Amino acid sequence: MAPQPLQKKSKKTKRIREDSEQIERIESLSWNPSLPDNDDPFSLFTGSNELEGGFLSLEEIDEIEYGLEIPKPERKSKREKSKETTKLQKRKRSQDHDESDGEAEAGSDEKFDEENKKVKAKKKREKKKKNKEKKSEENEEPAAAVTGASDCKDDIEGDSVDEAEYYAWNELRLHPLLLKSIYRLKFKEPTPIQKACIPAAAHQGKDVIGAAETGSGKTLAFGLPILQRLLEEREKADNLVAEKEEAVEKITPKGLLRALIITPTRELALQVTDHLKEVAKDTNIRVVPIVGGMSTEKQERLLKARPEIVVGTPGRLWELMSGGEVHLVELHSLSFFVLDEADRMIESGHFHELQSIIDMLPMTSSSHEGQPQNTQDCTTVVSFQRKKRQTFVFSATLALSSDFRKKLKKGSMKSKQIVNGELNSIETLSERAGMRANAAIVDLTNASIMADKLEESFIECREEDKDAYLYYILSVHGQGRTIVFCTSIAALRHTSSLLRILGINVWTLHAQMQQRARLKAIDRFRGNEHGILVATDVAARGLDIPGVRTVVHYQLPHSAEVYVHRSGRTARACTDGCSITLISPNDTSKFAALCKSFSKESFRRFPVEISYMSEVAKRLSLARQVDKILRKDSQDKAKKSWFDRNAESIELEVEDNDSEEERVNNCKQKKASSSHLKKLQQELNMLLSRPLQPKTFSHRFLAGAGVSPLLQNQFEELARQKLGDIMNSGEGKIGKLLVIGQDRVEPLQALRNANHEVMDLNEIVEKRRNVESLRRKRKEEKKRLHDQRRKQRKKLKAGTE
Repeated sequence: MAPQPLQKKSKKTKRIREDSEQIERIESLSWNPSLPDNDDPFSLFTGSNELEGGFLSLEEIDEIEYGLEIPKPERKSKREKSKETTKLQKRKRSQDHDESDGEAEAGSDEKFDEENKKVKAKKKREKKKKNKEKKSEENEEPAAAVTGASDCKDDIEGDSVDEAEYYAWNELRLHPLLLKSIYRLKFKEPTPIQKACIPAAAHQGKDVIGAAETGSGKTLAFGLPILQRLLEEREKADNLVAEKEEAVEKITPKGLLRALIITPTRELALQVTDHLKEVAKDTNIRVVPIVGGMSTEKQERLLKARPEIVVGTPGRLWELMSGGEVHLVELHSLSFFVLDEADRMIESGHFHELQSIIDMLPMTSSSHEGQPQNTQDCTTVVSFQRKKRQTFVFSATLALSSDFRKKLKKGSMKSKQIVNGELNSIETLSERAGMRANAAIVDLTNASIMADKLEESFIECREEDKDAYLYYILSVHGQGRTIVFCTSIAALRHTSSLLRILGINVWTLHAQMQQRARLKAIDRFRGNEHGILVATDVAARGLDIPGVRTVVHYQLPHSAEVYVHRSGRTARACTDGCSITLISPNDTSKFAALCKSFSKESFRRFPVEISYMSEVAKRLSLARQVDKILRKDSQDKAKKSWFDRNAESIELEVEDNDSEEERVNNCKQKKASSSHLKKLQQELNMLLSRPLQPKTFSHRFLAGAGVSPLLQNQFEELARQKLGDIMNSGEGKIGKLLVIGQDRVEPLQALRNANHEVMDLNEIVEKRRNVESLRRKRKEEKKRLHDQRRKQRKKLKAGTE
């Protein structure tokens, strides 16, 4: 047992000699930064000339005290660093211990104690640093939601953000990048539908059935929870990458479809896409629209980029799905399924493709919770990405039975395979889409369903006088953007043609237009402050165009829901607006039934100055004659071109068998019609060049009825306009002054300034019934008299015989 300590001492003395030789070798060299680092990490260089000799011995080195760091030629992971530090500490301890043993043999025990104290102090400092870093990492996640808003405010260029104005958004605990977009878009506070839906959908993970008035912000009510969850998953994936040191693609596979949003119309799909792109501008989340009327090849190229969110219409989506588009068929990763304007989806005869799309969705029953999904990428997907799919159903009108609400509360929802038949209600649509139990039902529609600041009115007129009243509204009250709704495309073409002949520039929008022309019409209407859009019910849903002040119902819609959506194009986002309905005698009972469905019992009558209607009737009469001639010419040209095209297609030579007399007569007729057309156009242009004048206005005696300050200002403007016409006689521009004796104000202001003449709908219906009964009685009386005379004639004939 005696020789063992001698062997240990001999080993220690060898190590001390090797270290001392190494130190002498380093001191003999001059410091050169190009020289390679020594293998021994404790042989450090100090760059200061103030120290004696320019180097520190191993005993004097304390990197924390001198602010030095050990050089690291390669970047290594946390595990490798921790292993190296433990090895270095052990080695240093052994060296310190060896040196202290050698000095103990020489009789120096004090230095060993000092070195131990230094090592202990160093350990304490390192522990304190690690504890501080852990605390800061733990506080980063909860602090990000609170302090993220203030960090984002610094990123907004040139705009100073007041925290008090956006305090309501901070309560919703949204991601800092989303808050940054909200500050940039200057959304001061969330709307009621957003306040109710975002917590339930984003933080509780519930399915949502939502209903609110038009223009209430339903797009962000389902868009923000989608973006919130995607951003949270990315953050969790980044944390897992830092902890487990695995590849990002293994933890969060990129290029998967996460959200599918279906809308009934193309315009609404494009609008939802624009809104989501604006909010997701500061993120890398991609949003792509898939709608009809556009190139399928281009849309396939967009889908090859594998966007996370797809917004589309049922027809084009099913066309690509049935064609085997990979990105749309792989629905195993789908986390959100959204149906916007769901009440339009359930109309009979529409959107059969929607049923096929819903049938392709994976099952969401509880039996599939614990089962891994059979896909190529799902073996390594973390558990937070295998959450149940959330289903959002939104509409401006909501009619849910009490039984369906009880089902949602009890959790006795049927799966989509059990429910058969067509999607004829929101209840069956929700069940087929996989709506889970305990879904949040947010119904913020009031009894009338209409927006609070919308003022409704009507004008009673004959069917043939609707054009005259429409021209009166647009010429006398043509301020702000106006949308005129027609039920049929034929009525839209007739109305738009007349208005263009009358000098009113209008844009049209209907289902038979190409998609490019539809988008161009919307853009031009959006860009004109006083633009006029004549549209069918294609424009009734979802279009969010700011500054629409007036909606005119030229023809009554077929259902109350369409009336609600039409009127909802104005008075959006807490602004005011006006709707005017033109009611013919045949429409009174239908209009009363529409109003009863949303608890509306009385309507205001829109003020019309009858003294202008005679001048309007003159202009309209000429415009109708011009339109008749132009339409006949266009029909003849179309017929002739159709005949020539078909003859060319079958390679037939067409001979003209008309005689010279017929040719001469045709030529004369064309000349007569063209001269008559020119004459009518000149007469109409003469009327249009003058302002619209009331019947009581006299050119000879201007002050006969008294000159008001308004009339005096108008006379001065007319004089300036006349002078400008003389100066610019070649341009033929129509002046701004269109009406004499009345200020040109928007319809809402005219409705507010007029007497509050409220008409009870029951009175209108009763009046209509009385008129119909009177007509019926007259008809019966006429028939009775006719039969009586017939009998008398028969008797007279029998008597003569």
